[in-house]
Amino acid sequence: MSGPRWKKAKDGKDFSALAAASPMSSIVAELQSSLKRSRPVATISSHGEDAILGVSPHQAILLNQAAFGRFVENAGGEKQWFQLGAEEVFYLCHALKCVVVELESGKQMSEGELWDHLCSASESFPEMYKAYSHLRSKNWVVRSGLQYGTDFIAYRHHPALVHSEFAVVVVPEGAELGGRCGRLKVWSDLLCALRASGSVAKTLLVLTISSSICELGSPDCLEQLFVHERTITRWIAQQCREQRCEPCRVEPSKEEEGHTRETVVLNYWGVILGFTVLSTLLVYKLRF
Repeated sequence: MSGPRWKKAKDGKDFSALAAASPMSSIVAELQSSLKRSRPVATISSHGEDAILGVSPHQAILLNQAAFGRFVENAGGEKQWFQLGAEEVFYLCHALKCVVVELESGKQMSEGELWDHLCSASESFPEMYKAYSHLRSKNWVVRSGLQYGTDFIAYRHHPALVHSEFAVVVVPEGAELGGRCGRLKVWSDLLCALRASGSVAKTLLVLTISSSICELGSPDCLEQLFVHERTITRWIAQQCREQRCEPCRVEPSKEEEGHTRETVVLNYWGVILGFTVLSTLLVYKLRF
């Protein structure tokens, strides 16, 4: 990939200057500060992974700018509602420490209880969250990659300003994670992922999550999960083989021009002499 593909405004200018003036790190820091002051409550389903978070109109603007969750249309009221995915709600709770999570029954959950709840709902939550938090900590905007056949897609800034740059596949390995059904185990999987990401102008980013421990029972294990980044591109023979083109024309020097002119003159007289000799021999044979 040559770089980010910025979207354009109505005047034809791209949004790169707008993104540079308002970096994602500043937006997330402002969001974190605002949420910490009010400590809003996110309600999570007893058997699901998604949560609903109610915030003030100003916080709703910040959540949208930071690209957390999806806005839920409502009939009005003082609060604006957002639907958060499993990785998003745990990131706001564990990494940013700016929201409180409770069950539908009203029971408030600790970080450990929320971790157990999300792990019971999805066995792959530890490695998925590690990959999500790894990209978020580098100020990438991370969204679900389900529509592209990947785990996540990563944006350099808000999706309204720039197209997604990476199609992310999470591959677990190690003592605890190696037994799980990971992606890209065979070449056909890799080829499919490459072709799919290439067809939508994205670079395939493989995040390998490895572990040196055998216990994933608490959020403390995240410190023992390691992320290895690999970008993979497809080799296209037509773009790499030697290009067929006409040979370059080099202007001859004056000496070369003179030599060429002499060669042409000599060849001309050689043809005439040869024709004369052949004609003489033919006449001689006809006479005798």
